Amino acid sequence: IENAPGSALLDTMSLTPLTQCAMALHERFSRSALAAGRRPWTRDEIMQGFVGDVGDLMKLTMARNGARPIAEVDRNLGHELADCLWSVLVPAELHGVHLEREFEQMVSTVSASLPSGE
Repeated sequence: IENAPGSALLDTMSLTPLTQCAMALHERFSRSALAAGRRPWTRDEIMQGFVGDVGDLMKLTMARNGARPIAEVDRNLGHELADCLWSVLVPAELHGVHLEREFEQMVSTVSASLPSGE
């Protein structure tokens, strides 16, 4: 990706280890649900969970900026960001989306639309 910010980093980027870890956890969640007599979450339900995680992330961001009282906001903020990452990696894998390629294309497209030097 020419002229894209951090373009050299994009050449070596790999989400594979994170995706493998996220999918292993997804499989454990599914097995745990079955063992408890429940069905595993569908792709739609995973996305609904993501919406809830984003809401929680917004509340933590507000707390970090002094607008809400939440204990241990920094620890919880990191955890919620990790939850959101999981909620991106798993649906991408389940839907067959190649995130590295999509991210590179998005950065390239957005970079090309910006005036040079910005």
